[in-house]
Amino acid sequence: MPQNEGSQHDDAPHEGFEEELGAVLRSTGEGFSTDGRRELVAGGLTRGRRRLVRRRLAVTGGALALAAVGIGGVYGGSVLGIGGPATAAGVAAVPKPTSGTAKPTEPSLEEKRRQAMQQAQIPVKDIAAVIQGNTPAGQWQFEDLGAKGQSALGVYDDGGGKAAVSVGLYRSAGGAGEAGGGQVECPSKVHVSFDSCTSKTLAGGDRLMVIQGYEYPDRREDTKNWRAVLLTKDGFVVDASEYNAPAQKGAAVSRENPPFTATQLKALVTSDDWRPLLKQLPEVPKTDVDSGAAPGEASGPEIQATLRSLLPKGLRVTDKGGDYGYGFQVLDDGKGQSLVEINVQPNMGGALGDLFGSGDVTTLPDGRKVKVTQGFAEKGGSGVVSWGVDTMTPEGFRVVISSMNAGGHRQDATRDKPALTIEQLKTIALSPKWQKASAK
Repeated sequence: MPQNEGSQHDDAPHEGFEEELGAVLRSTGEGFSTDGRRELVAGGLTRGRRRLVRRRLAVTGGALALAAVGIGGVYGGSVLGIGGPATAAGVAAVPKPTSGTAKPTEPSLEEKRRQAMQQAQIPVKDIAAVIQGNTPAGQWQFEDLGAKGQSALGVYDDGGGKAAVSVGLYRSAGGAGEAGGGQVECPSKVHVSFDSCTSKTLAGGDRLMVIQGYEYPDRREDTKNWRAVLLTKDGFVVDASEYNAPAQKGAAVSRENPPFTATQLKALVTSDDWRPLLKQLPEVPKTDVDSGAAPGEASGPEIQATLRSLLPKGLRVTDKGGDYGYGFQVLDDGKGQSLVEINVQPNMGGALGDLFGSGDVTTLPDGRKVKVTQGFAEKGGSGVVSWGVDTMTPEGFRVVISSMNAGGHRQDATRDKPALTIEQLKTIALSPKWQKASAK
């Protein structure tokens, strides 16, 4: 994940997040292939979403980072990483001139933001002191107290078992009161498993989310990850995570729950003691948040509206979401919930062979390719099947849609079959409305 490379210490915390994010990014394609091939991934099913998430999302260790989509800007780096500065590997170097008259290439705005973030020189001992001063009494062991950076990682023990605790400090592209800010929202359970989550705007205008979930959402009996994220109205982020184990990964669970309650996590991230440290974060270029949309990609609202207009009558939408090029809706016809996901992708002609080179493929009179797949969902719970229809025009405009007999990934089946039949999926995917939505 080149755009998010950081210090050597960041690698391990990224692994769980990469696995879960990959599952989310591939979600529309799960169950499309019954022979184990990865046609959809190789064909760029998730190109738009992957680029968008990389631009907006910090790799903060664990699937709960999905809840931070929308913060944008330079909010990044590993919350669970060591506090020392990131290596130069995370910043694209400016090419050297090849002659006396050549000029170096100007770094992109995104690169400038990352460079500013990686120049943070806050003493880790100062971050650790604020953590200690705003949590219940207990024994602490912090890593690299002599280093400088923008995060601190410690192990806390109140006598009930050791627990990993981390706090990271960042700048955002926009504050809680600005356009592009205020989006610290609880994630949908379609993609992220959690026990509880609250998100709200505080009295002073800051935005707070507190979520109690798991490091591995498909193994809920394992490590728990509870997290609080504060986005201030002036564009700072305080992000705290705690676990019921002495390390995020590779350590046995040491206690039933992480040590701090939701109220205590809120008190930690909202403490005024962070303000002097936040002011030490380097300034970053100010600009509008990059939407991450590729040319011709329909927006999230356009996809939602178009999908809703194409659904059969009698279906109630109980959850929905998405972004450029992707959307999902959870449908309920009174017989159980059913997740429907769709990707709308222009300029995919180069993947035609990978996507339609095998399987149940039909070519329509107008040249459009249609591929139908039915099988068990790779990341589904007990009894979950996924039905899918993949289509592409001769010009490379692709619409791929799937429907499951469950309300979300890793959830058990709620019904015998998906709510939409194969014929209904075909009708939706082949509708000319998608090209009109993408042309807006």
